[in-house]
Amino acid sequence: MRICSLLPAATEILFALGLGDDVVAVTHECDEPPEARMRPRVTTSIVDPTIMSSREIDAVVSASLTTGGATYHLDMDVLRGTRPELIVTQDLCAVCAVDGTEVRRAAALLDPSPRILSIEPSRLADIATAIRAVGEETGTSRRAEELAAEIELRLLAVRTSMVGARRPTVLCLEWLDPAWAAGHWMPEVVDTAGGVDILGKAGEPSRRVTWKEIARADPEVAIIMPCGFDVARTLQEIDILHSVPETAKISAFQHPG
Repeated sequence: MRICSLLPAATEILFALGLGDDVVAVTHECDEPPEARMRPRVTTSIVDPTIMSSREIDAVVSASLTTGGATYHLDMDVLRGTRPELIVTQDLCAVCAVDGTEVRRAAALLDPSPRILSIEPSRLADIATAIRAVGEETGTSRRAEELAAEIELRLLAVRTSMVGARRPTVLCLEWLDPAWAAGHWMPEVVDTAGGVDILGKAGEPSRRVTWKEIARADPEVAIIMPCGFDVARTLQEIDILHSVPETAKISAFQHPG
């Protein structure tokens, strides 16, 4: 089977299921496992995080969404050349990956037209469901069940270890400038790890928040996790926090660790 993955998480799932040799194309953001970086890339982004600040990226993406534009673009020449039989995509977030509608439109132009599998986990349990769905679609259901069950057991072990522990309030910052609080599965990740996500709501999209709102919530712990940034890129803009007057009133920023 020739598989095109249009989602970094899907790429990792496919390789974990032993389908690495079947993956013929990935996105420009697919960097794990390392072998995925050797596959043809079929997407480009309207932003360049190597030269644009967080504020500039937010402005460009917001303007594009307002006008109905796309954050990512598909390279039809590369996609057509890889001749995929299956495309794994998502319909959860047009900012995080290629929009599913665009993928289906592109697939209809291919001959023969590939099958489309859309995975869109919004809750923590949905991740295992997505793994099982990929397994069923690719004929690797047994391995998928093993992998999903392993993840579920690990999560259960973490939850069990946290029983009775003090649960600090937590802020998950998905963007620094402007500030965004992470949603979807992140509040449940925090809950599983023994904390209380003070601004995110499980199963709901991430949302823009004001620093006054964060100060009122006064989280004890702040997790800085800008979407799409690695640690090095995040640290390039970490000083943004020092320019925000409200951080002086927020417990999480008094003893950074």
